[in-house]
Amino acid sequence: MTSDFDARQLERAIDLAALGGSRVSPSPRVGAVIVRDGEVLGEGYHQAVGGPHAEVEAIRSAGGALDGATIYVSLEPCCHHGRTPPCTDAIREAGISRVVVASDDPSEHAAGRGLGILRDEGIEVVVADGDLAARARLLNQPFRKHARTGRPWVMFKSAMSLDGKVATRSGDSRWISGEGSRELVHEWRAASDAVAVGIGTALADDPLLTARVGGSDSVTLADHQPRRVLFDSLAQLPPSARLLDTAATVPLTVVVSRAAPRAATDALQARGVEMICATGENEPARVRSALDQLGAAGVTSLLLEGGPRLAGAFLDAGEIDEIRLFIAPLLLGGRGARDPLESEGVERVADAVRTLTLTHTRVGDDLLLTSRLREW
Repeated sequence: MTSDFDARQLERAIDLAALGGSRVSPSPRVGAVIVRDGEVLGEGYHQAVGGPHAEVEAIRSAGGALDGATIYVSLEPCCHHGRTPPCTDAIREAGISRVVVASDDPSEHAAGRGLGILRDEGIEVVVADGDLAARARLLNQPFRKHARTGRPWVMFKSAMSLDGKVATRSGDSRWISGEGSRELVHEWRAASDAVAVGIGTALADDPLLTARVGGSDSVTLADHQPRRVLFDSLAQLPPSARLLDTAATVPLTVVVSRAAPRAATDALQARGVEMICATGENEPARVRSALDQLGAAGVTSLLLEGGPRLAGAFLDAGEIDEIRLFIAPLLLGGRGARDPLESEGVERVADAVRTLTLTHTRVGDDLLLTSRLREW
């Protein structure tokens, strides 16, 4: 059980962990605080993939002997040799006598092993629960899903009118959401490993799918660029597409099916495109196949931007983990106007997918609804 003092230090460790951002992917975000006799001796967080872990950064920050100190960590310390030595060794060698952890590590090589090793060394181990543990887990949903399933965590975003339409019957969708909402989407892109659309969106909008500072109209690229992923079963992307113009500088993966013509896939590869062949008897199965391959390539988070048919296939596949919907104060009407999710759907309301949470916030004139479908 954690005390109020322990809780405050864990909150600080979680705040530090968030500073790692997308720079640490596919590793988790981790923060650490070292305290002795009520005094904070050192802090640290995982700053970049392959760099020192949070525990090591905190120990270095503290300096000197740490006998009898407590280290507060947002995630269970690692106990295996990866890009860096085990953090359990660093904790033991520093003389730390107590470890307080906010959340577990579900990875196959961890899953409680690190805590067991520390206990075997005579170090007291305390694991938090309740709101603190939930907050720590939510910080690392992409890492946790990838560790458990091998697939990336998927966030679906869409902008729709007040009557629930994402495009007019002619296909026009620019712009439903306001400028502030579009700027926010670019921030989400920069925080993701990959961003995905379907071939319908690519043909209609000719997007770049890059993350740009200041939103869609800016030419300034964010420091981190997500891998662009295009679901294009028949390899129909035209040679003039802007996605191809930038394939040499920003990675582009095209997901095709076995029905894609060889000449078309060869032409895309000649432009620097990475190809994935998704297999399966239907669209949801091919979505899962593609996510398996993207996950194996190290993609832990994917921002799904549509269109409606692709988003529907992801929903039918059970592979949407969070939804963020911008609702704009517009009415489009039209029987042929597009819905955000064109899936097979359910026959009865009782069979509907129920979300775990629903929150809202204002973004300019738009209303942003955020809903989590599952927690990992």
